Amino acid sequence: MKLTPKQKKFADEYIKTGNATESARLSGYKQPHVQGSQNLEKLSVKTYIDERMAEIASNRVMSHTEAVEILTSIARGELKENVVVGTPVGAETVEKEADLKTRISALKEIMKRYPGNDKLVEQQIRKLSAETDIAEANAREVTDNGTANEIRVIGFDRRAEEDERS
Repeated sequence: MKLTPKQKKFADEYIKTGNATESARLSGYKQPHVQGSQNLEKLSVKTYIDERMAEIASNRVMSHTEAVEILTSIARGELKENVVVGTPVGAETVEKEADLKTRISALKEIMKRYPGNDKLVEQQIRKLSAETDIAEANAREVTDNGTANEIRVIGFDRRAEEDERS
């Protein structure tokens, strides 16, 4: 069952307004208060409206592929966010990439979706985690005036870690 051009316009207007009489008037019907409700009772018009509404709703929901693409761009540091920072002369908005913890979290979310975990990716996550720990330790060492009390270099000995697991 196909819709006439006038019925299609009515249905499209009804999706926008939610008002049968107003939609019939905008579609050019002579008795909009009668023909609007009649159109809503027609199976072809109702089916068209339902299908369009479902399509509109599905376009609002993110697909799995889109979600993984966004997580990937976060993990790679490609996605930037605007952050307001204080400066000596006031506040300034700057673009910054996600911090290491956020990137690690994104990587973990991606890995959940691919159960055949790749050893290289696991090692990259461990490396980023270690870098985060080092950055946090260095940040704790910074005094109130913005200078470091002491600079520590923390090494990461993979052999010692492997020995612990053995």
